[in-house]
Amino acid sequence: MSDDYLSKPLSFGAPTPALPSQQIQPLSPYLNYDTRYLQTQPEFIFPEGASKQRGRFELAFSQIGSSAMIGASIGGVAGFYNGVRATTLASQTGKLRRTQLLNHVMKQGAATANTLGTLAVMYSAFGVLLQYARGEDDDINTIAAGGATGLLYKSTAGLRKCAMGGGIGLALSSLYVLWNVTGGSSKKLKELRSQYM
Repeated sequence: MSDDYLSKPLSFGAPTPALPSQQIQPLSPYLNYDTRYLQTQPEFIFPEGASKQRGRFELAFSQIGSSAMIGASIGGVAGFYNGVRATTLASQTGKLRRTQLLNHVMKQGAATANTLGTLAVMYSAFGVLLQYARGEDDDINTIAAGGATGLLYKSTAGLRKCAMGGGIGLALSSLYVLWNVTGGSSKKLKELRSQYM
């Protein structure tokens, strides 16, 4: 079989006139078309002046989903541990033990996933609202969203626990911002410490 079919354009029965070999430059022997028809524009189109990274609202969905999945994993492992202990103390065996283990895993896994998912929804909502209110997305929004999340999550437990929840949220978000600013390296952390202390 000859290879001259590679240099001819694709035809479906009707004879096509022969073109000079300079005009036809197939991209591949399997894709028989002229490369001039391909566009060389970027794959994603961003509006004029827009940033080329996802905003807080777009990141919220992945944060909420990953928090719920991490919570389910941690809760499932803790539920399995508690289930093994409880069934061993009750001297359960066989199908009854297996059923009790599944009940512990599912109950604690769902509860922990619900808790972490709720915290992620609150944090994301506060972050998005602060971004729209202030008009910019910076570390101040992250710290304020963490503090507000802790305050709101513990708001039904009384004033003292509400303040503790806000403090814990503020501390965790501040540590996250500090980690982000330093890029995780202790050298930058030492530079920041010497600059401000």
